Amino acid sequence: MSVNAQVLKSTIENNKNNDKTLKPLFPKQAECSYVSCYCEENVWKLCQDVSLRIPGELDRCFVVFISNPCRTVPLWKQRAGREEDRLVIWDYHVIFLYSWDCKTCLVYDLDSELPFPTFFHKYVTETFRTDQVLKSDFHRFFRVVSAKQFLQHFASDRRHMKRPDGSWIKPPPPYPAICTSVSTHNLDEYINMDLGSGPGQVFNLTDFVQRFYKVEK
Repeated sequence: MSVNAQVLKSTIENNKNNDKTLKPLFPKQAECSYVSCYCEENVWKLCQDVSLRIPGELDRCFVVFISNPCRTVPLWKQRAGREEDRLVIWDYHVIFLYSWDCKTCLVYDLDSELPFPTFFHKYVTETFRTDQVLKSDFHRFFRVVSAKQFLQHFASDRRHMKRPDGSWIKPPPPYPAICTSVSTHNLDEYINMDLGSGPGQVFNLTDFVQRFYKVEK
């Protein structure tokens, strides 16, 4: 078992009482806006939904971009995976976190085969596993941005999903492209994992786990 998995497992029992008080933000996965290969927009729609239905919970919500300088991040338990363990190597991926308190956090991943939502400790153990056995080109980094900031500043004209001839690699969502008053496209700023630049904060896997899953000493 990896170091991260051991740390996570050691506090599961202590968190059972907290788990019982936490209610999912989204009643049914099937009712969420979803378009394959547009994970950043799927998560933007989750943020928008919270802001409209239960705005008081938005401060507890976070958007996480997962990538690395090589744009090769292995994730397990993904619906697009073909092998038994459902491994996929994405250029980047985006998930939604609902951080109830310093020890309890839910992960919403519309591309995962895990339950919707999944508790953070289970999601990390099964989806990320560990970087210790991976070559450095496959180490995962995490850009964490508040949901409120993401709604206010994120923009994408979907250029990354077009071929040189202008045709779509994958059909786009049916709604207009997301933009702001100052930007029509800043997706690369979120995928970039350079420390100290871009929105939010960048973590390696170990620090990311510690950010959302505190272990009592």
